[in-house]
Amino acid sequence: MEALHGPVAALPIQFTVHEAAREPPRCVLGQVFMQSVAEAGAWLESLVNLEQRSDWPYSRVGLGPICALLARLDDPQWAQPCIHVAGSKGKGSTVLLAEAVLSASGQRVGAFTSPHLERWTERIRLGGREVDAAALVAAVAEVRPHVEALRAEQPENAPTFFDVTTAVAFVCFRAAGVDRAVLEVGLGGRLDSTNVVTPEVTCITSIELEHTDKLGGTLGAIAGEKAGILKPGVPAVVGALPAEAAEVVRARAEEIGVSLGWIGQDFGFERLGEAARDRRVRLWDADFSCEVELGVRGRHQLGNAALALACVRRVGVHSGTALAKAAREGLAAARLPGRCEIVGTAPLLMVDSAHTAASARCLAVELDEWSPDELHLVLSVSADKALAPLLDALLPRASSVTLTRAEPHRSCDPESLARSVRARAPQLALQVVPDAPRALREVLAQLAPDAAACATGSVYLAGIARRVWRAAAGGADAAD
Repeated sequence: MEALHGPVAALPIQFTVHEAAREPPRCVLGQVFMQSVAEAGAWLESLVNLEQRSDWPYSRVGLGPICALLARLDDPQWAQPCIHVAGSKGKGSTVLLAEAVLSASGQRVGAFTSPHLERWTERIRLGGREVDAAALVAAVAEVRPHVEALRAEQPENAPTFFDVTTAVAFVCFRAAGVDRAVLEVGLGGRLDSTNVVTPEVTCITSIELEHTDKLGGTLGAIAGEKAGILKPGVPAVVGALPAEAAEVVRARAEEIGVSLGWIGQDFGFERLGEAARDRRVRLWDADFSCEVELGVRGRHQLGNAALALACVRRVGVHSGTALAKAAREGLAAARLPGRCEIVGTAPLLMVDSAHTAASARCLAVELDEWSPDELHLVLSVSADKALAPLLDALLPRASSVTLTRAEPHRSCDPESLARSVRARAPQLALQVVPDAPRALREVLAQLAPDAAACATGSVYLAGIARRVWRAAAGGADAAD
């Protein structure tokens, strides 16, 4: 299913519900009636989405609206301890890998990530599975009258789309009685809606130039926003950062009394095999270490696994033996949809949501390891992304490229994208197919059994590609 964004009237398709999420009974709270995920989602889509509003100054963003909303809901964010993860890339993967380790240790874990690839229910996970429709609809029905009351009182300071979805996640966690939650920051950190918690551990996975119109035009400025999730006395783990960003994070930590653990210094990983399909790795943290085999592809996931394990270790509820066992079991079972995900074989079909320069370089390394004779790219990129470094990472690997538009409001015009591609790779076979599902089907129809295709450039395209290509491959996950 295509990712759903923009005004409700522009929604192109209905929400779908996964196999375990059948339509719930009618939910009633005061005068609010809500019966389906489609209805709940349409109401959420009607709220102001700051990430998509270029006309909404970032200076107007603040935590006041979500704090007011949560207070009316009896502060569900305090119902369970949590781990809080920010970063330019890798934060969603780190959240899901930490969830996998915690779940394997016997805890009931809540996880909140964004955006979704295909279904609204993907954003909230309870006990290792995406939330079912009844629980999601009940939470939205509980939150909605308080949102409407705040909108009536102060329409200029009403809760935004991400404020409300964050509150819905907290309500779901409280209702489910989770032992612990793992939260992904949506945008930045300092003013992000998730930054209303005092977590057990914070994590900054990476920092690069992204969302510069909102977060600032330098690595230092963006680091200042990410470092806004650090809390006095709360331990933090940090991935590999550029020097300028690392200095800002270090200074903020010293200012408020935070103990930082740095990847490669205080914890880290060692790859144990060189073959593309070999995902064995030794993870270490001070005097602790364990050997695991990851269930996810991509060399960059080794660092994310190290970050996830460092977060869980600092929670401090596991013995070394128990943590090693949970890491082996959880990380082997973990699956990350839309991240170097193979959804078909013969031909090889890969879906990846790389949309920054660094994530594109990570994808390029993975593609080099698979070394297909022919690689056909399907590409859609959001208009606010740095295009040149993404193209420079991916185009040299491609035999041909199909340019499309995965999201009508946020994606680059494919003809404009084509001009950028031609300027960098004038000999590369290129076609423009604006309709994303059609583009994916046309590429698949042209592929030889020993060729490969990769759909990438945005989360929106990754979601569409999963639906289209998995359906063509019979709807089942491809074998490793």
